[in-house]
Amino acid sequence: MFDLVKLGDNAFYSMTIILFLTGFWIMLSHSNLIKKIIGMNIMESAIFLFFVVIGYISGGTASILGRDDVRYINPLPSALILTGIVVSVSVTAFALALVVKLYQHYGTVDVEEIARIRRNEE
Repeated sequence: MFDLVKLGDNAFYSMTIILFLTGFWIMLSHSNLIKKIIGMNIMESAIFLFFVVIGYISGGTASILGRDDVRYINPLPSALILTGIVVSVSVTAFALALVVKLYQHYGTVDVEEIARIRRNEE
C-alpha cells in the first residue's frame, strides 16, 4: 500500500526527481534546439537541488558559528554546487552560441529540419 507519510518525509527527493524527469522529457520530446537547452537546464537545476537536499539536516545551522552543542549542515554540497552552476552557465552559453551559428547557416533551429536540409545537400 502507498504510504503518504513516507512520501511526505521524502518530498524534496520526490520533487527533484519529478523536476529531472520533466527536463528529460522536454529534451526527448521537442525538436527545437532552444527547448532542448531549456530542458537541459531544468535537469541541471534538479541535480543541484538534489545535492542541496542531501546536505540539509533538519534543525541544523550554518557551520560558521563554531559551537559544539548544535548540529551543522554539511557545507560540501553547497560548495560543489557553486562550481556546478558556473559550469552549467558556461555550457548553456556555448550551446546557445552553437544554436545561433546553426540558425545563421540553416535558417532554422529545428533538429529535424536541419537533418532534412543536410540530407538534401549531400
